Amino acid sequence: MKKLLQSRTLLIFLFAMGGVALLVGYKVTYGSTSKVKEEKKIPIKKKQGKISKVAEEKIPIKEETTNTPVEQKQRAVIETDKGNMTIEFYHEVAPETVKRISELIQKGFYNGLSFHRVEPGFVIQGGDPDANGRGGSGENIKAEFNSRKHIRGTVAMARSTDPNSADSQFYIALAPQPSLDGEYTVFGQVVEGMDVIDKIAVGDVMKRVYLEPTQPN
Repeated sequence: MKKLLQSRTLLIFLFAMGGVALLVGYKVTYGSTSKVKEEKKIPIKKKQGKISKVAEEKIPIKEETTNTPVEQKQRAVIETDKGNMTIEFYHEVAPETVKRISELIQKGFYNGLSFHRVEPGFVIQGGDPDANGRGGSGENIKAEFNSRKHIRGTVAMARSTDPNSADSQFYIALAPQPSLDGEYTVFGQVVEGMDVIDKIAVGDVMKRVYLEPTQPN
């Protein structure tokens, strides 16, 4: 009898435990009838120690302090059968020379004159009504030697041994000529038609010479 009671008690105990186990399993699966996956997040790696902020580097903008308009430089155009060449004048370093050459141009002095001297790799020279290197307009120009260098296309006044003997003759450098720097009045620079100066030969005529922006009709 005692053994029978012990067996029933054991069965009741096992039955009760099994029910709890079933109940526990039921709660796990029933919560929402389906398992919800946890969102995966990339872990943020924290830096050790004190974090300092670096200020953004800014490039300062240089402001203009004046509003002075840029003066348009006067130019001269020489027309030839080989093409045209445009000379920009240096008023700032040779004002009197530019003034005199401009006067001669406006009078038509250079129209029809030739380039009487051509030295390859050195200079071409013109502006002499006698075409022999000795002529001129009859009015000398005081020297205005300046710091402008003789580079390819530089335009300067021809002269004799007297520094103040320049008149109407000018030359154009075909290549840099540092030995002439500071010895002759540089008054302009060829800015268009550099290929033309290389084609000039002795006797080539300046068909027409005029000033820009004002041009004759």
